[in-house]
Amino acid sequence: MTSSSVLWYATRATGIMALVLLTGTTVLGILTANRFSTRSWPGFAQQDLHRRVSLIAMVFLAAHVLTSVLDTYVHIGWAAVVVPFASAYKRTWVAVGAIGVDLLLAVAASSVLRHRINPRTWRALHRLAYLSFPLALAHALGMGTDMRLGWVTGLALGCVAAVLGAGAIRITLAAAGRRRVVDLPAVRARPRGVPVKYRSG
Repeated sequence: MTSSSVLWYATRATGIMALVLLTGTTVLGILTANRFSTRSWPGFAQQDLHRRVSLIAMVFLAAHVLTSVLDTYVHIGWAAVVVPFASAYKRTWVAVGAIGVDLLLAVAASSVLRHRINPRTWRALHRLAYLSFPLALAHALGMGTDMRLGWVTGLALGCVAAVLGAGAIRITLAAAGRRRVVDLPAVRARPRGVPVKYRSG
């Protein structure tokens, strides 16, 4: 097996893992934003897991980018990693991946600088992570031949189902929360000076 073929397989493997991990961090982000928690899975544990999965996803993404650029079978320059349409090879789909990388870098930078920027600005930048999932999925569908394999197609469909399921849970819980607020009985304040009457035995 040549070094080029090793890089080729490494690129495909790290790309698939990056997609799976990005799915996981997207699902955790959706549920964390909705304050979804249980006794066995408290909110702080969910947030910690979200950060850890996000970090691992970035590691696999970096490995995917590195092996893609170093692979001599096709030419994808360093500029194409972050500059859309800078690659001559499958320009559109590489550009989609580059935009996804740019969004994730913006989210990572905002997380590092979270205590130095406005909370509203941080939340706006952090929401860009939600756009990275469909971009990563489109990049995977358009770039590789692995989608012809049944298990890879099933894996991609499972990723989509997981994100949609998390979104459905968030919408359901948000709607239930609004109903609870609306259905709360109005508590009338007792006018001042009016004595409280107690019923005897």
